[in-house]
Amino acid sequence: METILVVDFGSQVTQLIARRVREAGVYSEIAPFTKAEEAFHRLKPRGIILSGSPSGVPEEGSPRAPQMLFDADIPILGICYGQQVMSHQLGGRVESGDSGEFGRAFLTVTQDCALFDGLWEVGERHQVWMSHGDKVTQFAPGFEIVAISDGAPFAVIADEKRKFYGTQFHPEVVHTPDGAKLIANFARHVCGIAEDWTMAEFRAQKIAEIREQVGDKRVICGLSGGVDSSVAAVLIHEAIGDQLTCVFVDHGLLRQGEAEQVVSLFRGHYDMPLVHVRAEERFLSGLAGVDDPEKKRKFIGKTFIDVFDEEATKVGGADFLAQGTLYPDVIESVSFTGGPSVTIKSHHNVGGLPERMKMALVEPLRELFKDEVRELGRELGLPEQFVGRHPFPGPGLAIRIPGEVTKEACDILRKADAIYLEEIRKAGLYDAIWQAFAVLLPVRTVGVMGDSRTYDRVCGLRAVTSTDGMTADVYPFPSEFLSNVATRIVNEVRGINRVVYDYTSKPPGTIEWE
Repeated sequence: METILVVDFGSQVTQLIARRVREAGVYSEIAPFTKAEEAFHRLKPRGIILSGSPSGVPEEGSPRAPQMLFDADIPILGICYGQQVMSHQLGGRVESGDSGEFGRAFLTVTQDCALFDGLWEVGERHQVWMSHGDKVTQFAPGFEIVAISDGAPFAVIADEKRKFYGTQFHPEVVHTPDGAKLIANFARHVCGIAEDWTMAEFRAQKIAEIREQVGDKRVICGLSGGVDSSVAAVLIHEAIGDQLTCVFVDHGLLRQGEAEQVVSLFRGHYDMPLVHVRAEERFLSGLAGVDDPEKKRKFIGKTFIDVFDEEATKVGGADFLAQGTLYPDVIESVSFTGGPSVTIKSHHNVGGLPERMKMALVEPLRELFKDEVRELGRELGLPEQFVGRHPFPGPGLAIRIPGEVTKEACDILRKADAIYLEEIRKAGLYDAIWQAFAVLLPVRTVGVMGDSRTYDRVCGLRAVTSTDGMTADVYPFPSEFLSNVATRIVNEVRGINRVVYDYTSKPPGTIEWE
């Protein structure tokens, strides 16, 4: 398959570049600049995109691209830092500016180039999104200026002979309205790659790969009921049938009716071998008295592994472990500098199992982003109620109950959460929201219900919009909607007498509360 290689210099939005290329029907992969040469030889790409970076080209020790990329005689697009490092390495000059451009800006097209074909004309002004302090002050030999902005006289540069292009702005973000089209122009028209990245092709390719990898051996899959593990399980089952056994660990921290839905779908609809482990008491007893969120996550992760290990032994073991690992997980596991990165919170995963159980991994989704997994789920015929579900964390309700987790607290939260989601669906808003959920706070407040005084818990409501979960904005519910939800929760859920709405974006907050 013809590919675009995205070289990562550490930008927070590098993943968006790969996504925009794939949205254009062209396959792409990301490699940190330290491994770009290795990725180049493996992928044999038809084009290269150089990402932005938190570093500055004039800084000592800042990242550089392997020179062989520029000598490979294939098209290159440099974005922000990518433009600057390309200019520097090919003989231009980059300097730290007295003032930068941050946020929305407007550029003027001064000359035609292949990147603009069918999109931008000479003399037009277009909105873009800038985020730079340094800037190119002298372009490299062979380049020409094709667009300018107030803060960047080299807003877009082009060497049409070598098919090298550089944009000082970020076309990958939604704040550049025509950005996705510019990236599509580069991938399809400049690089000449056909629009052949489809889920139908990916499905057929992965089924063949799974059959070749597994042969006649057995696979075991930890099924959470979430989108990722569900899609992985159905894809693998399509490839190898009853050689796959799924283990569903019901830890008592799921949403209302969730366990029944999972068992019904996979045993009933797909007739898939499924072990349903009821482990609520084991998890809740272990969480008694624990209020630190990291300790909760670590206990749940370890206990999940213990239960899964025990059940895998009972069914006779397996040679392979299936996981719903996604491409962002793969990318984020490798620092672009090779150094340590900051841990905001631990992630519940069964990644500790292969070493303990001596199994090889089957990870058929590791090349896909979340939205592509949903698309694959639809391609496989999964019900929309599963494919379109909002993300749900591995530790479940435990991280939506700040403080100690008890069965009583879980039951209260389950009811409140179900009412909230029911009202969202009734209003036709579910698909417009990335994630919505209720939180049961460790706070009691005085209330009046009937003629009696109450002293009960506070329920927080959270709803955000996002494209990838990396950043998120608050969903702007009408006040009437929130009032209606609050009234229903207070009236119908014993133990809650006050409801609040969380208006915090990400950053500075995270989407989940713990």
